[in-house]
Amino acid sequence: MDMLEFDAVAVRYPDGTQALREVSLAVPAGQFCVVLGSSGAGKSTLLRMVNGLVAPSGGTVRVAGVRVEPRSLRGVRARIGMIHQQFNLVPRSTVAANVLCGALPRVGTAAAMLGLFPAPLRRKACELVAAVGLDEAHLARRVRDLSGGQQQRVGIARAFMLDPPVVIADEPVASLDPRTSREVLDLLRRRARERGTTVLCSLHQVDLAREYADRIVALRHGRMVFDGPPAACHPSVLSTVYGHARDGQPMLREVAS
Repeated sequence: MDMLEFDAVAVRYPDGTQALREVSLAVPAGQFCVVLGSSGAGKSTLLRMVNGLVAPSGGTVRVAGVRVEPRSLRGVRARIGMIHQQFNLVPRSTVAANVLCGALPRVGTAAAMLGLFPAPLRRKACELVAAVGLDEAHLARRVRDLSGGQQQRVGIARAFMLDPPVVIADEPVASLDPRTSREVLDLLRRRARERGTTVLCSLHQVDLAREYADRIVALRHGRMVFDGPPAACHPSVLSTVYGHARDGQPMLREVAS
């Protein structure tokens, strides 16, 4: 089953910028798919279309067969966990409160603001905090007092609160050091495999993409220029992706979009 489907999607912003150009891509359930590309290639735009934060100018996006559009957004978003580059946590709130925010689609904003989370969800938050390598004492600590790696662990715990079938991770380790980056990606991959979660993850570190991805998709100037296994991502492929082709000639045939 294809969990994510992008059918000839294109995005043109009001200033005329063409962020994506006729990209077609199907990501099956349980796959860890990494999107590579330089800044401005369209990686974040592609990811943000999954939960409706960016609407396509053309083409369609589907999550588990459901077209992403205004009338379906509430249901679609309840099936997606988000992990952000800048963590997007509430610094003054505790670890427990931030993780519980991952259950907002189920309990609603009003109940969450009053702290009215059912006991099963509170237990789930505690279990997830332990699962991401933080101890019980962290539950009551404010997020602002944690290291970057610890904050991203909280972000991963929050993303899995409702056991979503899809997790979108937009440059989740861009602000972390190499060792912490691997720890966080190890954790994300392990949690995803335990639950059969589909992961669409953008990265700019080629070595990490080769190490962690089941599949690599590369974008350049809004077009998909590579789609294949990490083993096929040779230096010549990267030359095409990042624009360093020899003698001015492309070193990889662009995939059809």
